[in-house]
Amino acid sequence: MKQFLLTALLLSGVALAQTDTTAPAAPAPAPIAAPAQDPTVVVARVGTMTYTLADYEKAFRFAIARVLNGQGIGYGEEYLTEFASARPDFLKQFVRDRALDQLARASGQVDAALIDTQMQEARADFETDAEFLDALRATGYTSADELRAELERRALVSAYLEKVQGRFTFGDALVAGFYNLHRAEFQRDPEACVKHILVPTQAEAQAIARDLAGGADFAAVAKAKSQDPGSAAQGGDLGCFGPGEMVAAFDTASFKGPVNQVQTVQSQFGWHLVLVTKRTEGGVMPLTEAAPLIRQKLSQDAAQKYLDAQIAKLTTESFPEKVAVVAAPATK
Repeated sequence: MKQFLLTALLLSGVALAQTDTTAPAAPAPAPIAAPAQDPTVVVARVGTMTYTLADYEKAFRFAIARVLNGQGIGYGEEYLTEFASARPDFLKQFVRDRALDQLARASGQVDAALIDTQMQEARADFETDAEFLDALRATGYTSADELRAELERRALVSAYLEKVQGRFTFGDALVAGFYNLHRAEFQRDPEACVKHILVPTQAEAQAIARDLAGGADFAAVAKAKSQDPGSAAQGGDLGCFGPGEMVAAFDTASFKGPVNQVQTVQSQFGWHLVLVTKRTEGGVMPLTEAAPLIRQKLSQDAAQKYLDAQIAKLTTESFPEKVAVVAAPATK
């Protein structure tokens, strides 16, 4: 759980769609040798700044770690070879990210107090510095200072992107026009959001139903008594799903039963106390619900074009051959 909390912090980053900070998907593993290069060799120039192989390696390591952590896998140097053939392509993203960094730094400053709080929260989950360092390494960081610097960079970029996107606003008429032209994009399937408590016998289900009717907390009872290992720890919450995704009796209760009222249902798995917390009908999303999504899309698209234009103003140069790796000699 500690590792999960730190990973969640590290995975939180900029939200604007125009900046892709992930590494490319891993290609098929191949025998690859690490580049025998001086870490101070220049691999890119952006504006008046130069970036070295060491700068690139750090960013590449962070990107690989994010991909692995997103799949529940801890970072390890052994994974570098699996992503090695993507190194030249990642240099393109590296150059764009450094350009965005420069734009962000020219427009604002980091809130040091926010970074202090994030660092304190990350460290608080670990009893010793050694445990904290092990967790950092699993997320691609070699030290707390490296983590802090990356959090500062992301906070600065995130604030800049939010500021840019906030410049673009759209009136009701334009939003309605977009909605009418793209109604098919707002088609949605029926959906039910459900919690449940699973017990093996009807007698147990009836006893729990009486407790719930008497005011017992559904989530607390689910954590204590539900036999469903997948949802008990979440207070019985199954999230939201569409028709046909659950067994027949459970599906009927979810889509035809009352909302915010406990139902007792039997299935081949046992007896369920089912609580439908929300149900959404299928069809075209109404404009009132679609409008915030439309405004977000339009502002993101406009911000994308603005950022592309700003980045294009910066002179950039990169040297893919400096980051490429060569195939290791075939063994006889």
